Amino acid sequence: MEGMVFMDKYITVPFDDKTAKELKSGDYVYLTGTIYTARDAAHKRMYEALERGEKLPIDIKNNVIYYMGPSPAREGRPIGSSGPTTASRMDKYAPALLDLGQRGMIGKGKRSEAVRESIMRNDAVYFAAVGGAGALLSKSIVKSEVVAYEDLGTEAIRKLEVKDFPVIVVIDNEGNNLYETAIKDYRE
Repeated sequence: MEGMVFMDKYITVPFDDKTAKELKSGDYVYLTGTIYTARDAAHKRMYEALERGEKLPIDIKNNVIYYMGPSPAREGRPIGSSGPTTASRMDKYAPALLDLGQRGMIGKGKRSEAVRESIMRNDAVYFAAVGGAGALLSKSIVKSEVVAYEDLGTEAIRKLEVKDFPVIVVIDNEGNNLYETAIKDYRE
């Protein structure tokens, strides 16, 4: 894209608003540390818990949620194939979690305007992981444990330890959206 410089960045997760402000749409980022997984059913439960005034089962502040439900782990591996799911399915719930301090989300596909506005309001980031590359992505996951909603099976909330987990910044804290700018630049 003309005039834009994309950077490779290595960051530790969880991360704060200062780090989020340094990430720009189009940056390649390698995450190392702790992230959580949650998909539709887990998001619905967390949202309902918040509506009832209950605490969430995980500390959301400065954390990243990966929209993923893994396949069973093969022998000797902490997790099976771990590709991203479509992020827009969590759009109904994402603003409430971002308002509580969630710093990032990993998924694939477009997000709603309400999510984009919440990302900007809360100095957060939306990352994309490459769809269809779940087996490859799982190689960056060194540990996995279910921490909440075990009855949901693959949709349970998991705590993952990752090392150099590859993602791309799609929407940065200023609202720049790689999906929109890439299409515009391609057409030019």
